[in-house]
Amino acid sequence: MELDRKPIASVRRIWLPLSMAIVLLGTLVCIGLSVYVGWQLTHKPRAPIVVTPKDYGMPYESATFASKDGKTALEGWIIPPKGAAKMTVIFAHGYAGNRIQKNVPFLPLAKWLVDDGYRVILFDFRASGESEGDMITIGVKEKDDLLGVIDYAKKHFDEPIALYGVSMGAATSILAAAEDQDVRGVIADSPFSDLESYLRANMPVWTHLPNVPFTYLILAIVPALADLDLGVSSPIHAVDRVAPRPILFIHSKDDRSIPYEESVKLYKTHPDVFQLWLTDKADHVKSFSLYGGQYVNRMLSFLQSLE
Repeated sequence: MELDRKPIASVRRIWLPLSMAIVLLGTLVCIGLSVYVGWQLTHKPRAPIVVTPKDYGMPYESATFASKDGKTALEGWIIPPKGAAKMTVIFAHGYAGNRIQKNVPFLPLAKWLVDDGYRVILFDFRASGESEGDMITIGVKEKDDLLGVIDYAKKHFDEPIALYGVSMGAATSILAAAEDQDVRGVIADSPFSDLESYLRANMPVWTHLPNVPFTYLILAIVPALADLDLGVSSPIHAVDRVAPRPILFIHSKDDRSIPYEESVKLYKTHPDVFQLWLTDKADHVKSFSLYGGQYVNRMLSFLQSLE
């Protein structure tokens, strides 16, 4: 019997440290992959600015805005109407987009508003387009960018201010309006209601990695490495500070990136002052492309109610 125990003990001495090494290696690989994917999510290639308002027959002025953080310069355009402006409408683009937001697209929509007497401001969030910054924070620090543009508009123009945002820009517009009472109202196309809970539910869609363990690792590691508080980007916790000012929520029931229930959840916090328009058959932020005139008419009707 003694002879039989020696090989077993020998095997155990080999396999125990080997198993521990395999587990440690697997853990390090998962952590390393999570850091890499997190870096990729916050450092997207900059989409180039390939057209200008002039291509759509609109005169414009290039402008540099200062983020509320006091250290990030943001590039953009100011497009005036022919006569006195009824209102300034600041457009806020989506994740990994820029001031032209091709998938909406912004410039044809801006022309509708400018022709109706509205001044339009288009700009690039940090780490996007031609603005400074090296990290996209999905609303956490973009809120300061938008607040800086609002400050510029208040300093240079006398008319009221409204915000229009899509996706990340929609969520950011709600966050900014909650902090600046001079914003008359918000048009929010396809926002998320809370960044952290949205990412927990949808991270596999963004990363194409299994939910376990990668969602948990990414949400633990990236905020710590980037000094980000994901809780800042939470429109559901900001809407009470926007009301009783109105918000028009627009969302497609066929949105494959951000479920339309996110807008429904936000709308239901103040259905007495908020508005909700649910569209069909449009993918993420594609309602304008699909519904055109109806989309514009709803925007114009909403903006007129703010004047």
